Amino acid sequence: MGGLGLICLLLYKSMEGSMLVIADSFASMGAFADAFGMSTLSIGTVGGYFATEIGTIHGLGSGMFAACLATPLLSKEEEAHTADFTYTLPVSRQRVLHAKALYMVCSLLLFTFVCFLFYLAGFLLLGEAVPYPELIHFMCAQLLMDLVIAGICYVISACTRKTKLGIGIGIAMFFYAYDLMSRILPALRKYKLFSPYSFANATDIFAHKKIPTAGISLGIFVILLSFLFSQILYIRKDLSC
Repeated sequence: MGGLGLICLLLYKSMEGSMLVIADSFASMGAFADAFGMSTLSIGTVGGYFATEIGTIHGLGSGMFAACLATPLLSKEEEAHTADFTYTLPVSRQRVLHAKALYMVCSLLLFTFVCFLFYLAGFLLLGEAVPYPELIHFMCAQLLMDLVIAGICYVISACTRKTKLGIGIGIAMFFYAYDLMSRILPALRKYKLFSPYSFANATDIFAHKKIPTAGISLGIFVILLSFLFSQILYIRKDLSC
């Protein structure tokens, strides 16, 4: 993910001249421009280019990564019959849940940090000023968004006997699509906080728009609730070994 973003960022120099020419055209594309933030940021600047292009790629990719990471974490123990061995040991289900949740969080932290280093290298290699406040804000918001998606998928993993990877990826893509639609349709605009992408949108962050604190609070609540539900469901679950 970070490597793909770095390559796209390094392409900016070769397209800088043409970007300046077509920036106004993109900004006037109505609903398309509103959905991808091109009406608020110019893709003719390196910051606007990063937010509208790399930010969009990273948002979708990191959400799908979180889903792919969390969805099989618990269910694969039954599907692959490794539970036959794991639960013959003096290890409680609660300890397994906590260890896997910790692994999930650490993996997402590492993923976010590595991607941040790639994007930072991209700005430095371009010889452009690094927008540290916006970039750090974006990566932290993306991490929180990933934790929300991972938390929901962790609950699915706790209550299923087989890996439902398609459902996990579908959840990530639904939230992404819902966020796009809420930026286009006025009727959905006031409900966009129901998608974790609402507070992690790169164009909003780089354009210094007001980030919905209600969306952040809801995201943190979903993370805590997901962890609680995963414990209740998995501890009471009749394991199929």
